[in-house]
Amino acid sequence: MNNGNWIAQIAVYAIPVLLALTVHEVARGYVAKYFGDDTAEQEGRLTFNALRHVDPIGTVLLPLLTLVLGSFMFGWAKPMPIAFEKLRNPKADMFWVSAAGPAANLLMLLFWGVVLVISLDMNLFPALKMIFAGEAEGWLANVAGAGLRINMSLMLINLLPIPPLAGGRMLISLLPDRAAMAMVRVEPYGFFIMIGLVATNALSPILGPVAFTVYRVMDLVM
Repeated sequence: MNNGNWIAQIAVYAIPVLLALTVHEVARGYVAKYFGDDTAEQEGRLTFNALRHVDPIGTVLLPLLTLVLGSFMFGWAKPMPIAFEKLRNPKADMFWVSAAGPAANLLMLLFWGVVLVISLDMNLFPALKMIFAGEAEGWLANVAGAGLRINMSLMLINLLPIPPLAGGRMLISLLPDRAAMAMVRVEPYGFFIMIGLVATNALSPILGPVAFTVYRVMDLVM
């Protein structure tokens, strides 16, 4: 890929990636606060300033790598500081704190879907057409499409039952104590499992049919 293509790709993906990862983490922080843990607020992380959440590897390097490999977009922001022991009911409340991230990605998926519809028919919104005219109109459509793909990928990947992903911690919350402890012992290896799945592009056949179904539902709704 030449330098021009790289710049064009970054111009399209930068905003959706930063927004997807930032909102994902901030949503977790706010839900944790609701259930009694104000650690994120005390450390100044309950902010939508993306710079406070950027992780050089998870927010920059890995999304670029998955983009090059054509794999499901995967990455992470700087982990939101959450002290699960401070939650009023740690095991039960862990479910909602963990679910908040994928739920945020689902909302952003719908948001970018609306943006895409608008960008494809700017005549319905004369004020926006004045701002996004010509090449800018095509850029907005490309950004919206990237937002759809990124949030779809992050939502589905985070729902995989592999701790410390949201799906793994939601499963820990639901399992009986003995089974939950067995899942907790998997958590130190979860990162390496995910890197292996991304590097081998093994996620596409696993999540591809689900993504296709979600897109079809969105087509019917929108």
